[in-house]
Amino acid sequence: MQTDIAQRVALIRQWLTDNQLDAILIPHEDEYLGEYIPAHNERLHWATGFTGSAGMAVIGQDNAAMFVDGRYVVQVRKQVPGDVYEYRHLIEEPPVQWALDNLPQGSKVAIDARLHSAAWLARNTELVKGKLELVCIEQNPIELYWHDRPAATLSAAKLMGLDFVGQSSTDKREQIATVLKRQKADAALLTQLDSIAWLLNVRGSDVPSLPVLLSTALLHADESVDFFIDPARLPAEFASHVGAEVRVHAPENLEAALQQLEGKAVLVDPTTSNAWASQILQAANATLIEAADPCLLPKAAKNPTEIAGMKACHIRDGVAVSKFLAWVDGQVAQGHLLDEGTLSDQLWQFRSEDSSCTDVSFDTISAAGSNAAMCHYNHLNQPAPSVLEMNNVYLVDSGGQYPDGTTDITRTIAIGEPGDDVKQTFTLVLKGHIGLASARFPKGTTGSQLDALARQHLWAYGFDYDHGTGHGVGHYLSVHEGPQRIAKVYNPTALLPGMVLSNEPGYYRADAFGIRIENLELVVEIETAGDMTVMGFESLTRAPIDRRLVDLSLMTDAELTWLNNYHQTVFEVISPSLTGEDLIWLTQATAPLIR
Repeated sequence: MQTDIAQRVALIRQWLTDNQLDAILIPHEDEYLGEYIPAHNERLHWATGFTGSAGMAVIGQDNAAMFVDGRYVVQVRKQVPGDVYEYRHLIEEPPVQWALDNLPQGSKVAIDARLHSAAWLARNTELVKGKLELVCIEQNPIELYWHDRPAATLSAAKLMGLDFVGQSSTDKREQIATVLKRQKADAALLTQLDSIAWLLNVRGSDVPSLPVLLSTALLHADESVDFFIDPARLPAEFASHVGAEVRVHAPENLEAALQQLEGKAVLVDPTTSNAWASQILQAANATLIEAADPCLLPKAAKNPTEIAGMKACHIRDGVAVSKFLAWVDGQVAQGHLLDEGTLSDQLWQFRSEDSSCTDVSFDTISAAGSNAAMCHYNHLNQPAPSVLEMNNVYLVDSGGQYPDGTTDITRTIAIGEPGDDVKQTFTLVLKGHIGLASARFPKGTTGSQLDALARQHLWAYGFDYDHGTGHGVGHYLSVHEGPQRIAKVYNPTALLPGMVLSNEPGYYRADAFGIRIENLELVVEIETAGDMTVMGFESLTRAPIDRRLVDLSLMTDAELTWLNNYHQTVFEVISPSLTGEDLIWLTQATAPLIR
């Protein structure tokens, strides 16, 4: 692989020379700018060997650099040849800044405008003004030289009935068209794959972990849609399913359709749609209205049918997770210290016993001992998976995709007898989890206003965690869904009833252990005798939290009551689906904790 990478970089350098260019930027993105990228669009992997989920490379005539964030500092050195690329930090020294510092003044830097957001291009064009020139290229050289590029996975569309989604596409289009009219837009360009799937009530399997179809859409203020997808992928019932006025076009007709919006006002989300589309619209003299994707908020606030589905799939998912946790305890009791890969595969086996589970919702984080201290650890990116470590913890963060919802759960479990440090920090994390789960807050509250509730007990002991506390979760869509978020960083989106967010405080001690406790929470209105609307959370996740790691001396009576009530609920909904040893295990795992 190392020699392959050197040869590939040499080919790109020759292409730069032939085209009178000095460097090229290669991001870990495709034209949809989504979190998950199908194999045929993994251009950064082709050029560098890097398999992580975030990064960028710059290849110059005489130098090259690979940029990753803190999650991938170890991995990048194992995968990307150091004699070809120097290693740089994506956040501390962004690629364009590196280009400014390391390329001669006036250098021409090639970028593929399809692989960068409109906002990124605008920001960086301003940054390099008078120093470097960003040149948008027509043809990406990687596509010229990637001879064994895998074919795209283009699945048949699955039509989602009202019994799953609760609202017709016609109603959704009317709702979003009203937003467009209010913003004085004639049309909106939709490039977020989950927005399109939500709007048209369709799903697919084109992208790993994300049940969507690679496609683009234009929604017009008259409620009609131009849908850019190979019509052969749509079943015969598609037209009656979506209702009138959804026109289907081959994907290659998108450019012409954008050009036809001459003189029209078009809503474009500059953070989620690519710069190429904005350039085509500007060249056609369309007026760009830069605003958030109009599907984001309605998609985030689930309707009663979607909520019922999320609750139902979390019970089935909880059965699978509980069987897995019982199995792990049984294996450890027999002295079998299994490796992270075997554990991850077994968890998928338990999930796939439910025929409705179509996929994982993200790559399982299966982390033994000190590996759990890396909060985004992936055993598949290691030379070999590690085995369970006695008297430490095992952290497993996983989820499933079901037609009635998406799950995401983290459990940290005792392997043997972990020390007091582990129990203390586990209990502080649990106290924060309970603090957030029990929160009551007025209408208009944002996630950033609630974040400290999950950290307060860790802070009191001089601890913290370096990630957000909660992300939105889609309904049989993306496990990471905006616009709401619970994190230190400011987020302007108020939490609305029907939104689903994760509640996942943690603690990570480098080279020692890691702890995270994650449930999904539904935002609900709470009845009070007070003067105003009050909201709170209802836990959706249904699986035991490890009682063996709780230090009772740190728990208040109210926190203990919360945990015992949670476990009683878990037992009531999960136990009917368990038998034999699994049921005995669940009975013990959910038994009340008493001082």
